[in-house]
Amino acid sequence: MNETSIGSLEETILLIVLVMQEDVYGVSVVEEYQSRTGKTISIPAIHTVLKRLEQKGLVTSKMGGATTERGGRKKRIFEITKAGYKILADLKATRDDLWEMAPQFKTI
Repeated sequence: MNETSIGSLEETILLIVLVMQEDVYGVSVVEEYQSRTGKTISIPAIHTVLKRLEQKGLVTSKMGGATTERGGRKKRIFEITKAGYKILADLKATRDDLWEMAPQFKTI
């Protein structure tokens, strides 16, 4: 069994990295998170989660090119790894199995 574990926020951010695929950096993740969940999150919080995911080997990062809209600063671009994809697939399979066993709610 995989010894790496991730929390709910880490899972959500990792899923966002997977879905976005290109130009995934702190601000774009914040925007996507807020759009998908309706919740706010700070850029420092996103950077903390992305750093943890990278330390766990679930994402990799590289420096992108400098842009004029960022005052010549570079962006750190993130990409999911095979291990990141695998942990998401395992979590989904576990949840799907549990949902299959869950009784259906009846509306009144």
